[in-house]
Amino acid sequence: METQSPNGSLQKQSLPPKNYGITKPISLAGPSEADIQRNTELEKFLIESGLYESKEEAAKREEVLGHISEIVKSWVKQLTRQRGYTDQMVEEANAVIFTFGSYRLGVHGPGADIDTLCVGPSYVNREEDFFIILHDILAEMEEVTELQPVPDAHVPVMRFKFQGISIDLLYASISLLVVPDDLDISHESVLPNVDEQTVRSLNGCRVADEILKLVPNVEHFRMTLRCLEFWAKRRGVYSNVTGFLGGLNWALLVARVCQLYPNAVPSMLVSRFFRVYTQWRWPNPVMLCSIEEGELGFPVWDPRKNPQDRFHHMPIITPAYPCMNSSYNVSLSTLRVMMEQFQFGNRICVEIEQNKSQWSALFEPHLFFEAYRNYLQVDIVSADADDLLAWKGWVESRLRQLTLKIERDTNGMLQCHPYPNEYVDTSNQFPHCAFFMGLQRKEGSEWSRRSTI
Repeated sequence: METQSPNGSLQKQSLPPKNYGITKPISLAGPSEADIQRNTELEKFLIESGLYESKEEAAKREEVLGHISEIVKSWVKQLTRQRGYTDQMVEEANAVIFTFGSYRLGVHGPGADIDTLCVGPSYVNREEDFFIILHDILAEMEEVTELQPVPDAHVPVMRFKFQGISIDLLYASISLLVVPDDLDISHESVLPNVDEQTVRSLNGCRVADEILKLVPNVEHFRMTLRCLEFWAKRRGVYSNVTGFLGGLNWALLVARVCQLYPNAVPSMLVSRFFRVYTQWRWPNPVMLCSIEEGELGFPVWDPRKNPQDRFHHMPIITPAYPCMNSSYNVSLSTLRVMMEQFQFGNRICVEIEQNKSQWSALFEPHLFFEAYRNYLQVDIVSADADDLLAWKGWVESRLRQLTLKIERDTNGMLQCHPYPNEYVDTSNQFPHCAFFMGLQRKEGSEWSRRSTI
């Protein structure tokens, strides 16, 4: 902006810095020379760790998404014709593929699955048209392997591999007879007259778009998120299903730190991430923007109105309407484990800033099988590999409930640390896998002084 000075000359007037998020930044400081050097070293470490896919793999993903788009468009036209619509309706009938998750955020690595959403017209439903008819079409295709429908999931999904690329495909039927190719999914106009499962299916894309709008520097956000997701996997705290945090949760936590330090480079943001979250007073929520009530009547996260929201231990709120807690799976035990790992990360980052450690120290794997004296082993055995896939998914989705019941029935005296990865004994003759849980008595409890496991 230009203003005129008293002597008539034009002067540049600096605009006030833009605020991101619901509070002012903690610091507007940019990087020092040392920070820039550490950032270069961090980026080099991430590249050498194989976190970036090749151009060839990126091109193959684009090609696979193109094939899936053609398949769903053909499927909707087929259903439109079978239901007696006019030739013009058949010609205009359409479905659109969107991506979400790490792929849409631009932080996916080699071999990662692609989270996809198919948006179809109002007369094509999820229960029969998607999970039966489209399922059968995919089952007949030789490019498709490991096809696994999960219609009863919190967000119903069809999982499969297409030419070796893992796909998680959701479906949303919206209140339009014809879905335009340029549909703006971030607009609330896609939400009227849909059920809550459809809202949850749509929200993955809507939330990803909002996150990218709400961070000060998208490239800094991406590198920081890529780094912290890698860290979480190495330290055994990356798994939504077992009560830790998944990709969306980590993205929201990183985005909030980006808002609090808008001029920081990724090496600074990684350090500030641990500094912020070792001091965070849970269950105070992490939010990127204020919660909008909306006019469509969908429930939003509000512990003042919704009693169940008061029991969330680590609320991380999605920024798109209807705002929800993305981390409702977290238990007291898994929160304790994550806080311990945040403290580890904070300690290493302080050493890195003092030139006492290298970035590799931050990513040392957590030695889970040396951390506890006692473990619970859950063995899963089946007659064949297909049965194991379904049986394993069902058991894994219930491990969180086992953690909660152990906490509840011991009044919190016995603490659980579920291991997020499965274990396979290759010498076993039957299709099988196992999950493990570290067990320890709560420190300082009367029970721990009197008993042994």
